[in-house]
Amino acid sequence: MDGQDPQLYPHTPILVEPEGDSFPLMDFSPCETEASEQWDYVLAADLRTQTDPRRVQQQRQFLEELRRKGFHTKMIKDQKQVFFGIRADHSVFDLYHTLLLEPEGPARHAEQAEATAVPVTTRIRIVNFVVQKNKTSAGKTFESLVKDGVFEAKFPLHKEEENLKTWAQWRSMFRKQPVDDIRNYFGEKVALYFAWLGWYTYMLVPAALTGLVVFLSGFSLFEASQISKEICEADDILMCPLGDRSRRFQRLSDTCTFAKLTHLFDNDGTVVFAIFMALWATVFLEIWKRQRASVVLHWNLYVWDEDQEEMALELINCPSYELQLHQHSYLRSTVIFVLTLLMISLMIGMAHLLVVYRVLASALCSSPALAFLEEQVTTAVVVTGALVHYVTIVVMTKANKLVALKLCDFEKPRTFSERESRFTTRFFTLQFFAHFSSLIYIAFILGRINGHPGKSTRLAGLWKLEECHASGCMMDLFVQMAIIMGLKQTLSNCVEYLGPWLAHKLRSKQASAPAGNPELRDWQRNYLLNPVNTFSLFDEFMEMSAWALGAGNLVEIRLDAIKMVRLQRRLVPRKAKDIGTWLQVLETIGVLAVIANGMVIAFTSEFIPRVVYKYRYSPCLKEANSTVDCLTGYVNHSLSVFYTKDFQDPDGIEGSENVTHCRYRDYRHPHHYTLTRKFWFLLAIRLAFVILFEHVALCIKLIAAWFVPDVPQSVKNRVLEIKYQRLREKMRERQRLGRVQMGPQPPTPTYPTPASIFSARSTDV
Repeated sequence: MDGQDPQLYPHTPILVEPEGDSFPLMDFSPCETEASEQWDYVLAADLRTQTDPRRVQQQRQFLEELRRKGFHTKMIKDQKQVFFGIRADHSVFDLYHTLLLEPEGPARHAEQAEATAVPVTTRIRIVNFVVQKNKTSAGKTFESLVKDGVFEAKFPLHKEEENLKTWAQWRSMFRKQPVDDIRNYFGEKVALYFAWLGWYTYMLVPAALTGLVVFLSGFSLFEASQISKEICEADDILMCPLGDRSRRFQRLSDTCTFAKLTHLFDNDGTVVFAIFMALWATVFLEIWKRQRASVVLHWNLYVWDEDQEEMALELINCPSYELQLHQHSYLRSTVIFVLTLLMISLMIGMAHLLVVYRVLASALCSSPALAFLEEQVTTAVVVTGALVHYVTIVVMTKANKLVALKLCDFEKPRTFSERESRFTTRFFTLQFFAHFSSLIYIAFILGRINGHPGKSTRLAGLWKLEECHASGCMMDLFVQMAIIMGLKQTLSNCVEYLGPWLAHKLRSKQASAPAGNPELRDWQRNYLLNPVNTFSLFDEFMEMSAWALGAGNLVEIRLDAIKMVRLQRRLVPRKAKDIGTWLQVLETIGVLAVIANGMVIAFTSEFIPRVVYKYRYSPCLKEANSTVDCLTGYVNHSLSVFYTKDFQDPDGIEGSENVTHCRYRDYRHPHHYTLTRKFWFLLAIRLAFVILFEHVALCIKLIAAWFVPDVPQSVKNRVLEIKYQRLREKMRERQRLGRVQMGPQPPTPTYPTPASIFSARSTDV
C-alpha cells in the first residue's frame, strides 16, 4: 500500500488500484463492503498526501469522525489521486425521516416503514451537509483541510441518466423539459430554475409579437413620417459643428438615414408598448406563482419548511446542536450599509470614467490623423464606448461578487439560505449600477449639460463634452444597448460554453490512464469534470435577470443543461419550493422598468415635444379641416438659431464666410442664447408625463396582481382535501381505539367522504 500503515484506517474498507503489475487489487476490509452498496459522494486528495504522515493523520481523523456519525467510507487510489467514497447508514436516513415527519399517529409510522427507498437527492444532500459541517478533533473543517492540502475536492457522483442526456443536446432545444426528471436528479432548486426559465421563454412570445407589431407599424411609416421627410429634404439647414476639431457645417439632410431608423423605435406606439410591458411583467410573475404552486404541490412540498429541514440536518450532524437564534446588530448593519454605498459610489465613478473616455475619444477621433472618421465621430465614440462599457461590466461583475460575499461573511447570517438571500440582494444592487450607470448618463444627461455653440461646457476646461448624435440622443441609447445586449447574448454565451468545454478537455488530457476497476473509472471521470460551487446556480439566475432575450433563452437553457449534465460535476441537490429572493428581484425590476420607460419616453425620445407641438403650435390649429400634416414645421420649431459671428474663432470654420447662422437642437433665444419659455413648458410637461405614466402603469400592475390569484383554486382545494383526510384518519383511529377499550359500540354514523365533497370541485380562476 505504498508504505501506508493500514491501521490508520482500522474500520475503512480500502481498495487500492494496482500501479502496473506489481500486485493485484487488495481489499483490506471485505466484511464492510456489499456488492449492492451505493457510493453517491466522493472526497478527492492528491496521492502525494499519503506520503505525509501529518496529512494522513488529518484524513484519518476526519473520516473517523464521519464514521462515528453513522457514515461508511471507502478508499481507492489511482496513479495521481486518492478517492474516499462516503455513504450514510440507513440509521441516518431513519433519523432524518423521524425528525421531519409530523406526529400523526400509528398511520404515519406505517408510512415511514414503507419509505424504505431513500431518494438519491436526499442521500447526497445529507452527506454533503455533514461533510461540510464535520470537524476533526483539532477543529479543522473540510474547507480548512482543503487549504492545508489534505483534500482537494468533494463532489456527488453523476449517474447514468439517459433521459437527461437526451435533454442536454442541441437537437432537443424545442422539446418539453423533463422537469420531474431534473428534480429527481438535481433537486428541486435546479428543477425550479429550469421550470422558471422555460416559462419565462414561453411568456416572452406575446411580448415579442407585440414589440414586432410596434416595430412594423413604425416600419410601415418609414417613408411616410413627416419629420423624416422634413429632415431628408432640409438641404438648406446647416447644423453647427459638434466637436472642437470638426470645423465644418453639416447639412441636416445628411442625417436622413439615421432619422428614419430612429423613427422605427421612437414613434407613438412606443408608449403603448411600454404600458403593455408593465402589464406583461406583472402577469408573467403572477402566472409563474400559480405555476410554482402547482408544481410544488405535485412534489409534496407545499407545507415543507426550509428552517425545519436545516435544523434536522444540524441535529443529524451533531445531536447536541443548540438552536441559533436570529440576531441583528445595528453596528454591523451600519458598516455594511456604508460599504455598500462606497461600492455604489465606485460604480457611479466608473460611469464618470466612461464619460471621460467618450470625451477624449471624441477629441481623438476628430484629429487630422483620423480624418476618415470625421463624418462619423459620434457613431465611432458610441460604439467604442459601448465596448468599453461591456468590458467594465465583465470586470466589475467579478469584483461585485467578491465584495458581496465578503459583506455576507461579515454579517454572519444564521443559515445558508439566509446567506444566499442576502448575497443575492447585495450583488444584484451592485450589478444594477454596474450595468446601467452609463446607460442612465446617455439617456438623461448626454447632450443636456453641454451649453450651446460658442460657449460649450468643457471637461477640465480643455475638452468639449460629447454631443448627442445629430438625429437625437435616442440613437445613441439604441446603439449602446444593442451592442451590450448583442455581446451578452453571443460572446458571453460562447465563453460560458467554450470555457468549461476546453477546461474539461485539458483536465482529461492531463489525467492518468483510465483504471480497470469500473468504480474507480467512474470516480475518475467525475473528478475530471469542471468543479462547481454553492453559487453556480446563482450565476445562471443573474444572467437571466439582465439582458434576457427570447431566442437567447432557448440557447441559455441548452447551454445550462449541457454544462450541468456533461461538463460539470454534479450539483448538490437542494430542496426548495420557490426561486427564493429572485422573485422579489424580478418584481423590483418590473417597478424600475416602469420608471425607466416613463423617463426615457419623457426625456430621451421626441414623443413629448411632438405631442406639445401638435396640440399647441401645429398648423392644424389654425385650420380645422386642414389636409396638412399636423407635424409640419416641427423640425424647424425644434432647432435653435446660432449666429456664426458669435463663434470664438469664426474664421477657422470652413465656409463660415458664406454662412450667417447655423442650427442646433435646443430651445434657446436666437441672440442671448438663454433658455426660452418653450423649454420650461416642455420640462413641466415631461415631469407631469413621468408622474402620470408611472401612476397609470403601476395601477395597472396592481390591478393585474389582484385579478390573477397567486395560487390556483385547484391547488387550494387539494390542500384542503389533504388536511381533511388527515383529520378523518385521526378521527377513525380514535374511534377504533375507543371501541377496543370499551367493547362493542353502536354503528358509527356515516360521514361524507372527501370524494363526495370535492366531486364538484371548482376550476382554476
